[in-house]
Amino acid sequence: MSDIFDKCRNFTAAKEIMALGIYPYFHKVETGQDPVVTVEGRRMIMMGSNNYLGLTSHPAVKRAAVNATEKFGVGCVGSRFLNGTLAMHEELEEKLAAFVGKPDALLFTTGMQVNLGVISSLVSRGETIITDKYDHASIIDGCRLSFGKMKRFRHNDMEDLEVQLESCPPDRGKIIIVDGVFSMEGDVADLPGIIPLAKKYGARLLVDDAHGVGVMGKQGRGTAEHFGVEEDVDIIVGTFSKSFASIGGFVAAEEEVIHYLKHNARSLIFSASPPPSNVASVLAALDIIEKEPARLRDLWKNAGKLRQGFREMGYDTGESTTPIIPLIIGDSMKAFQMWKILFDRGVFTTPVVSPAVPDNRALIRVSVMATFSQRHIDRALEVFRDAGRILGVIPGEPDTPGEKPRTMKAKVRNWMKELWRLN
Repeated sequence: MSDIFDKCRNFTAAKEIMALGIYPYFHKVETGQDPVVTVEGRRMIMMGSNNYLGLTSHPAVKRAAVNATEKFGVGCVGSRFLNGTLAMHEELEEKLAAFVGKPDALLFTTGMQVNLGVISSLVSRGETIITDKYDHASIIDGCRLSFGKMKRFRHNDMEDLEVQLESCPPDRGKIIIVDGVFSMEGDVADLPGIIPLAKKYGARLLVDDAHGVGVMGKQGRGTAEHFGVEEDVDIIVGTFSKSFASIGGFVAAEEEVIHYLKHNARSLIFSASPPPSNVASVLAALDIIEKEPARLRDLWKNAGKLRQGFREMGYDTGESTTPIIPLIIGDSMKAFQMWKILFDRGVFTTPVVSPAVPDNRALIRVSVMATFSQRHIDRALEVFRDAGRILGVIPGEPDTPGEKPRTMKAKVRNWMKELWRLN
């Protein structure tokens, strides 16, 4: 008889890579998400976090979380639908709606649950979802849960988007869904190109601004503010695990849409409510974003310095124009080798491989914080220069002598095939 656990026993590739010492996942971070962290006893510059504005350690944010815990306890032990709605949930919804320029908003317990609930409940059988091929996995999973048909267009390609829209039944509902800021490549959705096509073909537009809210626009209100098209975006989705330094998510739209989602989004109805500490910390973070605009300026200044430094070295940073900077390596094995060199020399980064990015476009994802000092940036660039030269990704000889890593191409590729085969 076949045992459903057979696949678990036969999955050995990850353990082989662990034994080789280049396994990049589940490393224990032992301090807060600051510019410098302790990872398994070692101090490292943190360039793999989404703490863009550096608010996870802000005294006001921590104090708000502590105060809320002391007043309400550690959880709501129920869903928003039943006993889990506090006054602060509704206060945050009101403030978020105003912040992104929409009539109403609704909180979810995680960002992933927002897309799962919103997409699966809004899109019915016979209707169509049109997504960018670089959209986040939560969007793809939300589409899978819906009864609609999903079409995908080439990344930021308006001609291909129009081809997909033309193929949709004109008498059935349709919605375009894109990331505002694409989380791996760091480039921005072409909203000025998408919006006229949405209007032409009668499609609604949802922008997942997980990496845009708090970062994009003069006031950090997101990608729609960046382009000045707030009124033309129908639905905005956001998360709290990036600029807002907590966990959770929200959707903002017109009142009728939010009312419908409150009574139909299964990931809302059947999930426990966001804890008081998380909600209070987001309220405090939102207040700081509005009152301390210098943080946004520092973020973009630091991102500009790092991006310029990478490009001057010869790194390919793709089309990134945001505080997410990809160093495009190409080969998955080489990306893991680079991660290992960076890690060993005190820089924490994130290697990204297929299916999170297309085949042969593996990259090192660098995330920028407003709270980086010039010293952090200078030291990190030294390490990146050495790592790139050791692996031949950029021209030149390494400043620090050392042998090139052993070739482990076959084992790494086998591991990646096993790791992602179900995707």
